[in-house]
Amino acid sequence: MTPAARAAAAIDILADILAGEAAEARLIRWARASRFAGSGDRAAVRDLVFDTLRRRRSRAALGGGDNARALVIGALRDDGIDPDTLFTSDRHAPAALSPAEREAGRAPSPAEAADLPDWIAARLAADLAGDFPAIAQALRDRAPVWLRANLARGTAAEARQALAAEAILTEPDPRCPGALRVTQGARRIHGSAAWLGGLVELQDLSPQMACAALDVGPGTTVLDYCAGGGGKALALAARGARVTAWDAAPARMRDLPARAQRAGVRVTLAPARPTGRFDLVVTDVPCSGSGTWRRTPDAKWRLGEDDLARLAALQAAILDEAAARVRPGGTLAYMTCSLLRAENEDQIAAFLARQGRFALDGMRRMTPLAESDGFFAAKLVALNDA
Repeated sequence: MTPAARAAAAIDILADILAGEAAEARLIRWARASRFAGSGDRAAVRDLVFDTLRRRRSRAALGGGDNARALVIGALRDDGIDPDTLFTSDRHAPAALSPAEREAGRAPSPAEAADLPDWIAARLAADLAGDFPAIAQALRDRAPVWLRANLARGTAAEARQALAAEAILTEPDPRCPGALRVTQGARRIHGSAAWLGGLVELQDLSPQMACAALDVGPGTTVLDYCAGGGGKALALAARGARVTAWDAAPARMRDLPARAQRAGVRVTLAPARPTGRFDLVVTDVPCSGSGTWRRTPDAKWRLGEDDLARLAALQAAILDEAAARVRPGGTLAYMTCSLLRAENEDQIAAFLARQGRFALDGMRRMTPLAESDGFFAAKLVALNDA
């Protein structure tokens, strides 16, 4: 594909995303329908779409509009490329610029340059204080790729060596055993022997750090109450914990048995809502995902204030349900991939006010400035059965 053809494809894809289709699903649909596109073409179109969604407001200003065509015009200008060189009306290229399009576009305002909806920017500015400008800028860029060395299969050093043999280079992080930041060859991970053999799993640094901070070992009983794809369940099982996974939407766990087999660990899928008590209950609750908007940038443009209120109510309900599954002396771990206080510190304060048998054993907010994804983790200890 020529650069012009890639721009045309991105316009078509963005139009459907702006109409409501999820970005990842739309890109997969395009890739399956575009057998002529090589791996380099697919990567380039994907990058153009995701980078534009991350910077939608600023690129709308540069392109003179918030429609798909204007956004791609703005993306080219943002990258120092004259849109006239690609918008030529040639075969597979977008139609040539109109005089109005050529004259439209301006430098983004400070609010537009933050690339956030105004109401979210106001909340984050209040919640993050002096860190807000730098975090907002970080959310405009691509997220790094992190791997977790699966200790059930080998050491981090062995994982690095195996990856390097296939030109996938990584750097360890001294704050978290097993965390490997990919510096080269990220697109080769899924075809690598290290991946296929279960020696590594994709997992961001922030949730890796949150899991590493939990006291588990051989025989520890763990309930992953909102398991999703099972990344945390696998990480805890690799340390010898006896993990039961449950999710209100069981389809989210459909790949977990195969992933556990590949990783060489055992995770039990609960056939129904779990009963009994556990040493540790992990609740990685549904949230705004504001800490991961570099990875799912279309989500930040869909979130509304009513959605945030609904999520907060759901989070509180999950905390109360999960609390009943913690044995006396056990731990309830609350996690979100959110940067918003309403989903994090405020939830913990409200829970402690409702639940007399729990005490706070520490909480931590992680951000792209010091860790990787925005993430929040709190540990709550069950004191008694009162």
